[in-house]
Amino acid sequence: MFTLTTTYQRNYKGSVTWGVGCDFQLEVLPFFVGIGKIRYTGKTMVTETGYREIEHTADWELEVWAPNLSSLLETAARGMYALAQMQLVDGERESREFEIPFGDRESLLVDFLAELLYLGEGEGLVMDEFSFTFDGNTLKVRAWGAPIKNQSKEIKAVTYHRLQIRETEFGLVVNLVFDV
Repeated sequence: MFTLTTTYQRNYKGSVTWGVGCDFQLEVLPFFVGIGKIRYTGKTMVTETGYREIEHTADWELEVWAPNLSSLLETAARGMYALAQMQLVDGERESREFEIPFGDRESLLVDFLAELLYLGEGEGLVMDEFSFTFDGNTLKVRAWGAPIKNQSKEIKAVTYHRLQIRETEFGLVVNLVFDV
């Protein structure tokens, strides 16, 4: 297996190609963001964490994948912010702490993203760095971020529509639908 470690991350407006030597190339299609390691499986290139927008008739849908639940939460947050085209103010960072009851993984994901939407709307903050502690029945979150500089689109809510966290050979995958 070939592994390339990368920290490259941004929202793509067009097609971008990543490659190393002549061994392989990875074409990144519009609105695909991969974070972390890229693995060559012999058939396809897979990033350990990432998200991509899925065409949806009325709302916005995002496919998110990560090796574990903590990474899935963080990557889903980054994807949600990217859909809303949020930009942060440069400079001073702020932190917030909150707790979410842990019932099942799907409810935890929705509640986490809903809390981030609340912080965005209520306090004008975008959180882009997270620390998670699972304490039995509770997820304790410490999040760091900055005030919103610009937001092009508004997300009203995270829905439970077709929500199911699936386990694959590469980790966890979920499709999220956002009410806009």
